[in-house]
Amino acid sequence: MTRVFHRQLREHYPEVAGGEGCWLVDREGRRYLDASGGAAVSCLGHNHPEVREAIVRQVREIAYAHTAFFTNRPMEELAEHLVVRAPGDMARVYFVSGGSEAVEAALKMARQYFLERGEPRRTVFVARRQSYHGNTVGALSVGGNFWRRRPFEPMLRLEVAHVSPCYAYRDRRPGESETAYVDRLVTELEETLHRIGPERVIAFVAEPVVGATMGAVPALPGYFRRIRELLDRHGILLILDEVMCGMGRTGTLHAYEQEGVVPDLVTLAKGLGGGYQPVGAVLVRRRVVEAFLAGSGFFQHGHTYMGHATACAAALAVQRVIERDGLLARVRTLGEALAARLHARFGEHPHVGDIRGRGLFRGLELVRDRARREPFPPESRLHARIKAHAMARGLLCYPMGGTIDGERGHHVLLAPPFVVSEAELDLMVERLAAAIDAAVAEVRS
Repeated sequence: MTRVFHRQLREHYPEVAGGEGCWLVDREGRRYLDASGGAAVSCLGHNHPEVREAIVRQVREIAYAHTAFFTNRPMEELAEHLVVRAPGDMARVYFVSGGSEAVEAALKMARQYFLERGEPRRTVFVARRQSYHGNTVGALSVGGNFWRRRPFEPMLRLEVAHVSPCYAYRDRRPGESETAYVDRLVTELEETLHRIGPERVIAFVAEPVVGATMGAVPALPGYFRRIRELLDRHGILLILDEVMCGMGRTGTLHAYEQEGVVPDLVTLAKGLGGGYQPVGAVLVRRRVVEAFLAGSGFFQHGHTYMGHATACAAALAVQRVIERDGLLARVRTLGEALAARLHARFGEHPHVGDIRGRGLFRGLELVRDRARREPFPPESRLHARIKAHAMARGLLCYPMGGTIDGERGHHVLLAPPFVVSEAELDLMVERLAAAIDAAVAEVRS
């Protein structure tokens, strides 16, 4: 009997025993093709020898020393690596241990930025419905998935207004052009700002490509440029959450590069360390850093394991391998190859309504009726059935429910390691198709 308080207390989990490249092996010897990198984490796959050696080497020197007393070489080198390669005028990096911590830090940094500037009335954040920014209280407050929020609503005390996501498959009106749809979304945000009072708003928080809760939904062209222009008119910060979609996942090191904007704060995790150590970060734009330097010089925040030497050594090794081996170009090429395979297999599938994404970050939205875009009912638990059928076939993918509003709708997210082969893409699509068909047949029976 397990003593672990697992995510699902009634579920039995196979015990992972090893892995290599895009494959994981359980204690019984069953092999699983990791088509989602866990949760878009394992960008280099499993058991990469250079990352493994970087961790061992760092532990032999010093595994950990508290950052209230010391800096450390891996943290300094990783910060330099990230700042030099980030488009725009990014100036510093704040290191944490994961995505939710990164979002919490960004929210508090944004609030303190305005305190340093003498604008204490700014207390409100604006975010989007169906967004996901983490499970800590602040991150959950700005998140827009209301099913995840509902049990904890009494604890979510941040002032947050939520606006519509850029979700063209569901929300773009018949006959409405892409430009007109973007205009409508920007107008909604502008009206929301004026209702709150723009002088009270701290930041707009968004994922460039929405991951877990909607299934790899990118914004339409021009959307973020229009948002940035609106925010700039009112002195409001832009926080982009790239915890899932960043660090090369969409084919550029940062997803915001494809949007033609420079955010004020960017949250990173998952692909930053590739799962080899728990690590996250906030990239900070120069003007934010300068406000702190001109003011208190002190960020009133911190965690015990921030800037952890071993975690930073692992992340630095991951990022150096990505750069040296040209994996960003590979993500772009293989991303198109994966998209072509998905369209070939599911383009006319009666229960796949939309195929979307960028790079090696792809999603399928599942529907009961394709013509009417009608979802399967929540009680069908189609996502859970797909996960189970996929695992039985030796495939790990990332199906989720609540795609539309936190309760209705189902999707499957694919985020394979950057080192995936074309043969593995073939196998991935073949096994996913069999899992989806088996799950749908089960529901319809």
